[in-house]
Amino acid sequence: MSERPIVIAGSGLAGWTVARELRALSSDRPITLVTANSGDFYSKPMLSNAFAQGKSPANLLQATGAAQAAKYDVTLMANTTVTSIEAAQHTLQVGSTQLPYGDLVLALGAAPVRLSLPGAAFICSVNDWWDYAAFRDRMSRAPNPAAVRAVILGAGLIGCEFANDLAGAGHSVTLVDPGERTLNRLINEGDSVRLQTALHELGVNFRFGKTARAVNEALDGSYTVDLSDGTTLAADVVLSAVGLQPQTALASAAGIEVTQGICVDNMGQTSAPGVWALGDCAAYVRGVMPYVMPLMTAAKAMAKTLLGTPTPIVFPAMPVRIKTPAYPLTVQA
Repeated sequence: MSERPIVIAGSGLAGWTVARELRALSSDRPITLVTANSGDFYSKPMLSNAFAQGKSPANLLQATGAAQAAKYDVTLMANTTVTSIEAAQHTLQVGSTQLPYGDLVLALGAAPVRLSLPGAAFICSVNDWWDYAAFRDRMSRAPNPAAVRAVILGAGLIGCEFANDLAGAGHSVTLVDPGERTLNRLINEGDSVRLQTALHELGVNFRFGKTARAVNEALDGSYTVDLSDGTTLAADVVLSAVGLQPQTALASAAGIEVTQGICVDNMGQTSAPGVWALGDCAAYVRGVMPYVMPLMTAAKAMAKTLLGTPTPIVFPAMPVRIKTPAYPLTVQA
């Protein structure tokens, strides 16, 4: 079994970080990375402040998948979907092919929560570079691309970051949220009020205590968003930022323990021997930790364990920087 490669499923920050950490420790252990997309590398945190950084979608790409594979001596299986895990046989089913593994690292990430309402197909979600490119393309097709009317559903971290970024670039932004204030699950009321005030001064409007009931397409390609109080908002783009759901279906179908994410112990191992998970898809002892620093910490320890030096994942104090330049905040994860 030791001659089989370490297989990484997923090419986001988690997947490529594990590959990097493995290669830093071993130059000869075979590594295969399987991904449903091209495997191109980019900084996901920059998606929500690309306007402030003056970056187009093309500018956000840091390396192609092929370049990453060459850099880390990885066999890249791009545009390839894993359909099942046969944990007892240590194989993956990829199309009509069985791919053997010595150890399997699930770096599957999370998917946007999809809203179930009439016109949901008109709503954008941004969870990766390809989503972001589609979102910017939608903006470019607005009647006035320099002053797009954006309705953002959700006033959490991602919603507020996008609101700041878009409003700072001169676009019209309305945040809709069923709660009473911005970031109400992450920061205290005082900071929430100050953030809201700063965003409002930037031009962001708020519709708290309300939800979207329907999105309707107009003849000119714009939209109207019907809210729960009977009012309507005009929009050129509608962006959902209501949360993420860890990608657990593949693991669950293989009989691997799943709760709110793929359950892992303090080494990052799942309930299946030889199968590991990290990043947004993983549920650690402390729960799901959808931030960059936990991912980096887990990848560094996991690489040592996979190469024969058992190393528990120990999470230090991990500050989370909220990218809202109008009122910058750092909170404890």
